[in-house]
Amino acid sequence: MRRDFDAPAGELRTLWLDSQLLRGNLLGDPPRRRVDVYLPAGHDGAGLPLLVDLVGFLSGGPAQGNWRNFGENLPERLDRLIAAKLLPPVVVALPDCFTRLGGNQYINSAALGPWADVLRQEVVPLVENTLRCGGAGRRGVFGKSSGGYGALMQALLYPDFWAAAACHSGDLAFELVYLPEFPQLLRALAPHRFEVKAWLDEFYAKPKQKGGDLHTLMLLAMCASFDPDPSAYYGIRLPVDTHTCELIPERWHNFLKWDPLTVAAERGRGLQQLKQLYIDCGTLDQYNLLYGARRLHRLLERQGIAHVYEEFKDDHSSTDYRLDHSLPLLARALSHG
Repeated sequence: MRRDFDAPAGELRTLWLDSQLLRGNLLGDPPRRRVDVYLPAGHDGAGLPLLVDLVGFLSGGPAQGNWRNFGENLPERLDRLIAAKLLPPVVVALPDCFTRLGGNQYINSAALGPWADVLRQEVVPLVENTLRCGGAGRRGVFGKSSGGYGALMQALLYPDFWAAAACHSGDLAFELVYLPEFPQLLRALAPHRFEVKAWLDEFYAKPKQKGGDLHTLMLLAMCASFDPDPSAYYGIRLPVDTHTCELIPERWHNFLKWDPLTVAAERGRGLQQLKQLYIDCGTLDQYNLLYGARRLHRLLERQGIAHVYEEFKDDHSSTDYRLDHSLPLLARALSHG
């Protein structure tokens, strides 16, 4: 619901991407993808900076324009911030990156698809060429949770492409985020003799998916993201022994290679190229993400990487209001120079 009914309403335009990179993907997901694009009131996009929104797990970019009862959707938030002159006019792309496993981490995966390449090589060029926005030094990426992880990894791996990034409550310190969840995953798979296909077949057949089921799906998707096995069903293999829940060193090592803390230790200095880097996390985050965020903040300080780091008293849920802090910083940085 709009909070400022006097704010001029921007336009939400729908583009369609026929992805070449997603053709023949292991999950059988459609290569044709919807990309909603927000245009500020009075602008056709030409010459404006571009921000790309990476949504959290179990969501999709087009959902960002849905009506909300006691909160703003993203276009309404952008309208309000621009009308209040807190946010320079900016184009915001909302790509559909959903997969059969509930989403992705916006990295290249032999199971989920080459999503890092899809974003840079297909989604962004489609938006920039159609609307004449963005371009080198004038494009940024932001997101929360899995989207925050994706935004941070995009900046770490491709600092020549992105000029600004915001990570809200992103996945960090995998031993704190994922390790505590594997015993529950094994309990969920046990009635199916630990056969992933059997569990997924039952999941897809249910008339209603419950919260616990969705959490199991998320962990399976993480396995397909960080340690995919193309020969396994949907590329999923577990990093733990199904009988004892002991870590399989090789499997877990592959997970840790994708922990942003590992990547930042090796490639963090590339972030010096960014015009703006924003990181935040709630002090009550129920997935232990606060401690990883603090570790990243400390690591970037040691490396001399300029960034904005903030903590706030809240948990992991319904924290879109934090975009009021990050988006103006990103848009201002991209609007100058």
